Amino acid sequence: MTDSNAADDNWLIQEDEEPAPVDGTGSPEQRLWRVLIVDDDVDVHAVTRLALRNVSFKGRELELFSAYSGREAYEFLRDTPDIALVLLDVVMETDDAGLLLARRIREELHNAIVRVVLRTGQPGQAPEQRVIIEYDINDYKAKTELTTQKLFTTVISALRAYESLNMLERSRIGLGKILAGATNLYQIHSLREFASGVLNQVSAILDVGADGVLCLMQGDTGVTSVVAATGGYAALGESELMPVSHPLWPTIAKAFAEKKSQFEHPANVLFIHTQENREVAISVTPPWPLAQIQRDLLEVFCQRIAAAFDNLYMFGQLRKAQEATVVALADLAEFRDSGTGGHVRRVQMLSTALAQRMAARGVYADELTPQLLEMIGLASILHDVGKVATPDHILLKPGIHTPEERAQMQTHAAVGRSILERAANMVDGVSYLTYGAEIAGGHHEHFDGNGYPNQLAGRAIPVSARIVAVVDVFDSLLHERPYKDPWPHTEVMTYITERAGKQFDPEVVAALLELIERDPTIGHTPD
Repeated sequence: MTDSNAADDNWLIQEDEEPAPVDGTGSPEQRLWRVLIVDDDVDVHAVTRLALRNVSFKGRELELFSAYSGREAYEFLRDTPDIALVLLDVVMETDDAGLLLARRIREELHNAIVRVVLRTGQPGQAPEQRVIIEYDINDYKAKTELTTQKLFTTVISALRAYESLNMLERSRIGLGKILAGATNLYQIHSLREFASGVLNQVSAILDVGADGVLCLMQGDTGVTSVVAATGGYAALGESELMPVSHPLWPTIAKAFAEKKSQFEHPANVLFIHTQENREVAISVTPPWPLAQIQRDLLEVFCQRIAAAFDNLYMFGQLRKAQEATVVALADLAEFRDSGTGGHVRRVQMLSTALAQRMAARGVYADELTPQLLEMIGLASILHDVGKVATPDHILLKPGIHTPEERAQMQTHAAVGRSILERAANMVDGVSYLTYGAEIAGGHHEHFDGNGYPNQLAGRAIPVSARIVAVVDVFDSLLHERPYKDPWPHTEVMTYITERAGKQFDPEVVAALLELIERDPTIGHTPD
């Protein structure tokens, strides 16, 4: 072959990119190109290796493997990742061994990326068009026409096609991770949990275990706080502010100043600006420089999490508004019944603690859902909201109620449930109002069915109400009321334990006893 012909073929490997270091390890962009030679003729292997000994593409040399039968090649391809090219003989242990292998690669291994170049010494046995179409062959050559230069051209063309397909596949996988990751992020409500989730998703997109630190800059204050950190930077998660002496700080500061992402290996900082005027910097330090495809994927992900940050903020505002509504309702009820002092706040704290203790003990796992554990405390402060309908002369009476007054007083449970159910029905899904309605209507029901207003028994009473039933009585007996003096702690506990299985759920009482054993000061919180 003439020098001019060689020059014509060499255009295939002319690239603007700088050659990458070659050591067989590192990022996918730095690894050797893996080529499998499949032929039952040992001499063919030797000649092919000789012809390709100095071939490189984009600064990456070839790593050549040999298989001497279709079966051996199949097992090697099954167990070895990242084979870019198979130089495949047609006739080996059988006349169609190579064709059968080509079909198994696509149909059994589901590998549509590896390039398959068929080489045959008997081309007349397999017409070129039929083979290429039916067996998904990427090239078809007679061994007699494969000179050194033609083999070089064939290999480089195949590697270029493999690289393009591989990038498309990595993009597809990366975009899939972005979509799945963004969906998961929308389900996270805590800012720190959300930030940790962002770092985990970034690591997944990079397909490496990346150390990371996510910083959040609020508006134009210039104050940079650390929201979450992982890996070698985990200690930063304990810091309120990003230390300016940290090696990552210059790149993070540059991202904030220029309002764009920075890729300065080993520091890579993704810049995100949300519609709520929040600026976020995510710094990751993978073990090798990010490829352009990874940068592009991360930029796409940043657009998704910018929207997620805004949704998280709006969700937080809605949650605060809901909590404020609950507190206002409870304050309204407590305002009329001033003798209760800090009763509802103590009920809130102890209800949460009891529910968590019961969950830790493994009881009522189907009822003690994460949602209930999160909401029961605030919902519990609504337990007596129905008292707004109780006349003052009954509600504020310092002495014992008459039977008629007691009956009037007891209507507050049904009134409270009715008020809160109407409000809860205006909100989709489960809310504080949902559990508040359960508690208001059920915290005077008795475990044995002798309570009010509906004489429910056992687990027919919502677990939220069964918990607050114990807490309400426990706290009321311990503290002064217009109609009674505070009871000694020992007498209160005797009263509670004697009514386990009757008035109270025994599991709730057992959890209360465990809490008090661990912390005897429970119930003695000053008003």
